[in-house]
Amino acid sequence: MDSIDLSILKCLKENSRQTASMISQTINLSVSAVIERIRKLEARGMIQQYTVVLDEKQLGNDLTVFISVRLEHPRFGETFAKEASAHPNISECYYIAGDVDYLLKIVTDSSHSLELIHQDIKEMPGVSWTKTLYVLSTIKNDVSVLPEQLA
Repeated sequence: MDSIDLSILKCLKENSRQTASMISQTINLSVSAVIERIRKLEARGMIQQYTVVLDEKQLGNDLTVFISVRLEHPRFGETFAKEASAHPNISECYYIAGDVDYLLKIVTDSSHSLELIHQDIKEMPGVSWTKTLYVLSTIKNDVSVLPEQLA
């Protein structure tokens, strides 16, 4: 990956709906070269998907929390990961090092629904402890981070 690929990724990160023509004008490269580079980035798995970032509040999801989860034993990890991945309100799930095993990001519409989600999590096999952190406001929410060369 070179600086041109990074420039293309920067354009797509800002707006993944940009056309190759728009990107070519921004980075001074032919449209066909931009298309070819994007195809190569996709084939290499550098670009995994194109998506939309939604305004959760406009969708009625006014509550975001992070829940730390500790498991009784590592043998429960695979089952926990599958159940967490399948839960519709768990938007992110990380296996982490430290005092806890997993960190979950939960997005929901009310404290009542959070109570039900929290109960779902506590009932997952092997869960021995949870801690909930309420998000008061979001300062930064980048989906991906580019290498510092572009900064």
